[in-house]
Amino acid sequence: MKIRIGTRNSPLAMWQARAVQQQLERLGHATELCPVVSSGDKNLTQPLYTLGITGVFTRDLDIALLNGDIDIAVHSLKDVPTQLPAGVTLLGCLERDFPQDVLLRRASAQGLDLSELKIATSSLRRRAFWKKEFPHTQFFDIRGNVQTRLQKLETQDFDATIFSLAGLRRMEYDLPVEPLPMMISAPAQGVIGIAGRSSNENIRKIISQISHRPTEICVTIERQFLQTLEGGCTAPIGALATILDDGRINFVARLADLNGQKSLDIHETFAQEDADDKGKQLAEQLLHQGGAAIMAEIKAAL
Repeated sequence: MKIRIGTRNSPLAMWQARAVQQQLERLGHATELCPVVSSGDKNLTQPLYTLGITGVFTRDLDIALLNGDIDIAVHSLKDVPTQLPAGVTLLGCLERDFPQDVLLRRASAQGLDLSELKIATSSLRRRAFWKKEFPHTQFFDIRGNVQTRLQKLETQDFDATIFSLAGLRRMEYDLPVEPLPMMISAPAQGVIGIAGRSSNENIRKIISQISHRPTEICVTIERQFLQTLEGGCTAPIGALATILDDGRINFVARLADLNGQKSLDIHETFAQEDADDKGKQLAEQLLHQGGAAIMAEIKAAL
């Protein structure tokens, strides 16, 4: 049996699909890459939160799965909605790498303070978390793959943009990036996720052999947290779980309003045996502490 691997056709998405392909072929499975152009890649002018589509980068691959055109779909897991279509399920993920957000400046902006920079990002999370520290920042919308955004950085009227470090590393860009300690990563950032049909038990068993269990545990907590807050692309939500050397889980998260001036943070450490519903519990705690009002304000504004 040849396993047909669905993927977006951007260079980064193809790299991620090949990473899955290599692991499957190492186990002796024949594979075929099946690129699909996603709705998110067809419209590069509007910010994602204005498109009105759940799973803008995943919908076309979901359709291909349900039609039986592919056997698995490979995604940047941060792009995958927490509520999947009926018949589609998340089968596993590869080991997380580089979950951080980083800043990249154009050469002419090297001497500027962070507060002086004109920033290009269409992410509500990145805008809000940045404005929490630097409320007067001017923002520009930017869309496209890594290569497109790097080109725009040199040709358009802004000083810097924000990348996921994982995307730059996977594309082997050795660029002078700056860490951004004020940022909390998007849930499941830096993780390659693998989805499939719920009914295909054979594929489920195969993917379980390449899935990285510690990463699964962490992203389950993060995605539970996101789902309970009802976030997705339409709210500034960050969440990152990591397994410490002693086996316990460290969890940091933030919910902010669109301007970053109201925000609620969580930082907790807990045992792995307590992790099952922890993302849900911590999100409910945040909602009771004022998060519900922030979410209502965001929904009214968008």
